[in-house]
Amino acid sequence: MAENILRLDQVVKRYHKHTAVDGVSFDVGVGKIFGLLGPNGAGKTSLIRIITTITGADEGEVLFNGEKLNSNHPSQIGYMPEERGLYKKMKVGEQLIYLAQLKGMGSKESEAAIKGWLSKFEIEDWWNKKIEELSKGMQQKIQFIATVMHRPKLLILDEPFSGLDPVNTNLIKDEIRQLNEEGATIVFSTHRMEQVEEICEEIVLINQGKKVLEGNVGDIRNNFKQNRFMVGFEGSLPADISRETFEVIEDSDNHLIIQVKEGHNSNELLQTLINRKINITSYQEILPSLNEIFINLVDGKSDE
Repeated sequence: MAENILRLDQVVKRYHKHTAVDGVSFDVGVGKIFGLLGPNGAGKTSLIRIITTITGADEGEVLFNGEKLNSNHPSQIGYMPEERGLYKKMKVGEQLIYLAQLKGMGSKESEAAIKGWLSKFEIEDWWNKKIEELSKGMQQKIQFIATVMHRPKLLILDEPFSGLDPVNTNLIKDEIRQLNEEGATIVFSTHRMEQVEEICEEIVLINQGKKVLEGNVGDIRNNFKQNRFMVGFEGSLPADISRETFEVIEDSDNHLIIQVKEGHNSNELLQTLINRKINITSYQEILPSLNEIFINLVDGKSDE
């Protein structure tokens, strides 16, 4: 089995005079939870449409499980688009069976799988309800079942929590983690950085069609750290707490945010605090969030 379930090599996609994807390369390892990030208009959906064979790349190559991407691979992929694609007039059961058969599942196999998912979500009585009778959140659950019921090797979720309340968001998160534990590779496409930080192991950040960042989430946050620390304390502080080696940038009742100046390190800061007899209750480095890194890199701009 290939080490990477997905490999993109210098992929380009143009629409008329607009280059939506501009020489993008990255790998998605088998069994990973991977974030495909970028502002609206960055090129994420264009990449997904190529990976799912909805469209083809104008240049470059895409490999799926070590093979050149071909028309047989979509049966091994589950794709949940941001714009949900359910037929409003169809009943839940017949729609899910129809979509399962499009993925190559037999009628008995598909019915058993669907009933298992409906039972898991405690919505067995939805079988004969029309999609238009369901709330947006309910429809999203059905869309999720349609995406995963054929047990895809690669699951691509485009803004999967949009419109869900916190309870249903956690429900879907739990199912995603379970599918990953059972061997599925997950790709999240989103501009919601806080969700990625919680769920994803690795990311690629796209802006204006180009890759601007790639790597392990923890490593990226470490690489962009700013030498800031949060210090919890009890009691009062000396009036002249700031030093040549560091600066207090926030002072509240029971904690400090401290910036260690260039050329100095956290050991000097800690030693100074101890020497000043400050009663320290906690001490931790503040790593930048992915959202802060995202804003810093793309400057909040996109073509759309």
